[in-house]
Amino acid sequence: MFKDSTRLRAQALRLGTLLLVLGLASSGLLGQNSGSRRDAWQRPQEVMDALGLARGSAVADIGAGGGYFTFHLAERVGPDGVVYAVDIDEDELKKISRRAERDRLTQVETILGQRDNPRLPPQSLDAALVVNAYHEMREYDAMMAAIFRALKSGGQLGVIDGAIEPADSRSTYYRRHRIAAETVREDAARAGFRFRAQPQGFTRTRDAKEFFFLVFEKPPA
Repeated sequence: MFKDSTRLRAQALRLGTLLLVLGLASSGLLGQNSGSRRDAWQRPQEVMDALGLARGSAVADIGAGGGYFTFHLAERVGPDGVVYAVDIDEDELKKISRRAERDRLTQVETILGQRDNPRLPPQSLDAALVVNAYHEMREYDAMMAAIFRALKSGGQLGVIDGAIEPADSRSTYYRRHRIAAETVREDAARAGFRFRAQPQGFTRTRDAKEFFFLVFEKPPA
């Protein structure tokens, strides 16, 4: 009888754990920022298509974080291309480096950026991508200017960020972790970019947060 009760408690514990995992998965709390779950709402292939990326392209993932886009970009450009994963968080870059080394992705290079400079080689990029990071940048004019310098003539810049109505103060964007598309367009124009397109945006599954997608071009010389 003692053995039976012990077995029943163990089964109940396993069942409870399974239900918890299933509940988290159905609510989007497991894997919502990576893998197929994020692919479903972020549509990385469409993003890369919009930036004109192909095998052999040179691209920067600015504010790379854990490298979600870095590794999609690496697959697209192949070993003949280059992906610069830029972040100010050295620990995140170490994670990217370890995965790139494990998967033998020699096209991935990490760069420890600065708050006002991604430290990218001048006139080296076919495209740059900033995903859910631009709203955090305090030195936004310096960053835009640095990205502009890093792009080749005719290079593309993609900015994806949380949507919000224009605010009187930049501090509103920092506090709410969102930014108005109009503000990004104004910043880009000051740096010399030409607005090219606003493709369809994104809705994050976990919390229904809306993201816009803007594409700019460095005008041909």
